[in-house]
Amino acid sequence: MAADDCPTLQVESLLPLGKLDPGLREPDTPLDIRDVAELASVAESVGLDAVLVEETKDDPFQLLSLAATTTDSIGLGTSVAMAFPRSPTVTAMSAWSLQKLSGGRFVLGLGSQVRAHMTRRYGLDWHTPAPWMRDTIGAIRAVWQTWQTGEPLAFSSDRYDLNLMVPLFDPGPIEYPDIPIHVAAIGPNMCGVAGEVADGVRLHPVCTPRFIDTEMKPAVARGAARSERDAAEVEWCMKPLIGTAATEAELARVVDTVRARTAFYLSTPSYRRAFAAHDWLDLAEQASVLSRQQRWDELPGLVHDEMLHTVATIGTHDQIGGLLRERYAGRVDRIEFSIPITGPADAERFGAILDEIR
Repeated sequence: MAADDCPTLQVESLLPLGKLDPGLREPDTPLDIRDVAELASVAESVGLDAVLVEETKDDPFQLLSLAATTTDSIGLGTSVAMAFPRSPTVTAMSAWSLQKLSGGRFVLGLGSQVRAHMTRRYGLDWHTPAPWMRDTIGAIRAVWQTWQTGEPLAFSSDRYDLNLMVPLFDPGPIEYPDIPIHVAAIGPNMCGVAGEVADGVRLHPVCTPRFIDTEMKPAVARGAARSERDAAEVEWCMKPLIGTAATEAELARVVDTVRARTAFYLSTPSYRRAFAAHDWLDLAEQASVLSRQQRWDELPGLVHDEMLHTVATIGTHDQIGGLLRERYAGRVDRIEFSIPITGPADAERFGAILDEIR
């Protein structure tokens, strides 16, 4: 392949950068909101394309507001914020404020969350998530349109009926009003919604190349056809499961952790279809049984080496960039990746990995 024909991968990072386990991208300690501004600046200085935050222990929009104050060029995004517990107008306001503060660098990533969390953590009634997401995105964009143009708010769907916007609550137009919306998806219905109405689709770590090619890509294309748009307009964003370390000896220890994470995903019914694409449905069902019985120590034994290396990308620091590029270039547009950066030597090493991925 000629150099000019090589696909380009944007490399993004989930905070906290520099406080990560060497093998996985989960922090050893929870992200401290007081470190966000500094960590975002570090991410920009080492050449990452974007900083992303998840909605777990802190409000993601507040985290990104802090990141915006210490950066000038790096992208900012939620990966992901929960769509349904918030009114579309509330989400629209948070995104509008961040886009204004950052000078047009914000991407709104939305996720649906599973039934138990919606009903038992957020106290909401459960509704079929794909149509709900379609309505939510439509409502958010309708609010933005009103603020930018002054047109009366008029959005009606199965879930929402919005027709009131008074000057006191109208922030008015901004310089960069076209805020991209990405949707977290794994099943065909949500993939279809992403293709139909979103600017991008965010993939779960269990989405293997085969699953992306044979199930997700066609589902997004079907959704795009419903709204008569080109499926190529949809950005593909991947958060791979990565195992990496500086040496082979360190990597061997990391592999056990990656295998345990793969086993957890294997046991989760929501992710079962990705394993079924590789004829591992029986193992996924066995894993679910062990999970229900809280036999956690036995779960990793179900993850054989073929599954491990199919779901996860594993290699030393001098290998991992090339392995990720080989697996995902031409298949996704944005990839999330993090390793510890605690000094100039780490930053130089990470820069070499970024160059290899790109």
